[in-house]
Amino acid sequence: MSPLLQSRDPAHDLLTHSLSTSYAGVVAFLAVATEGSFARAADRLGIGRSAVSRSVQKLEGQLGARLFSRTTRSTSLTAEGERFYDGCRPGVERILLAMEEMRELREGAPRGQLRVSATCGFGRKVVAPLLSRFRALYPEVEVELVLDERPFDLVNDRIDVAFREGSLEDSQVIAKQLIPMQMVVCASSEYAARHGLPESIDDLAQHPCINQRAASGRLQPWWFKADGKSTSATPHGGLTFNDAELTLEAVLRGDGLAQLPAYQACDALHDGRLVSCMRQYAPDDRGHYLCYLSREQLPKRVRAFIDFMTTEIRRIDLDTMPRDWCAESNTLAPTAGLLASANDS
Repeated sequence: MSPLLQSRDPAHDLLTHSLSTSYAGVVAFLAVATEGSFARAADRLGIGRSAVSRSVQKLEGQLGARLFSRTTRSTSLTAEGERFYDGCRPGVERILLAMEEMRELREGAPRGQLRVSATCGFGRKVVAPLLSRFRALYPEVEVELVLDERPFDLVNDRIDVAFREGSLEDSQVIAKQLIPMQMVVCASSEYAARHGLPESIDDLAQHPCINQRAASGRLQPWWFKADGKSTSATPHGGLTFNDAELTLEAVLRGDGLAQLPAYQACDALHDGRLVSCMRQYAPDDRGHYLCYLSREQLPKRVRAFIDFMTTEIRRIDLDTMPRDWCAESNTLAPTAGLLASANDS
């Protein structure tokens, strides 16, 4: 920003001075200078000739200079008027150019910069692999993906779209649920074969558990649904990480159990490296959300991105493997899929 615009002294504040000048007077002046006549300027602006004349007179009074030489037959710019017009014209051209660019953004193909935020795990696993296909469809849109576990701030962080998960409480943003978020208690198949698997929430105390620490510094609780109510537990853990990938790697090594989102565990569950348990306690009040500020005057690039990601993410198979470890018999048994199809919103 120009230092003149940042000045706090009203006597030297260009913005304050500009606002004190009659906007209508400047518009009327430019119309008369362009058309060469007060009457034609009035027709162009759709107002009366006397209104144009009053606006120009007020502007001349504020500037302390005559801008036009008027006779009954002609109207021409004075030397001061020519200088003022030359000073105004570049600004007017920039305004017209900016308006044309906004019109093209609204009516033309999606283009421009798009800043997207996502949690680390979901961003790596789901969002990032889809970006090349999105760019192939919309090559004039430049996408920046920011991975961050902190609560997002769309305004201060200049984020156009944010992917978040869990339960959202911020009513200031539009939060569109893409798919339900299923949390799965997992162990490696080798661990399950040697030590068995817990059948209840209380049984977790008999197993080494791997916890995760949130960006806030607090341990992330394990969420369950028991007797129709949401409940949480923070089991004792010999290992704690602040990175979801490290947690997954520890579970795969057989270091203990962890509660993981299905999108993170589904590949290892499909190929048999992991097994899940305690499905009867799986919470059903969580989701993966796509968040943005407002539906009003949404840029085409943002709308295109929202529509693309909604379609593609709902198409991805993030379900767990169709056959899983059955804790009751310690044998492989058929199981139902975890993720229900998301309703279109």
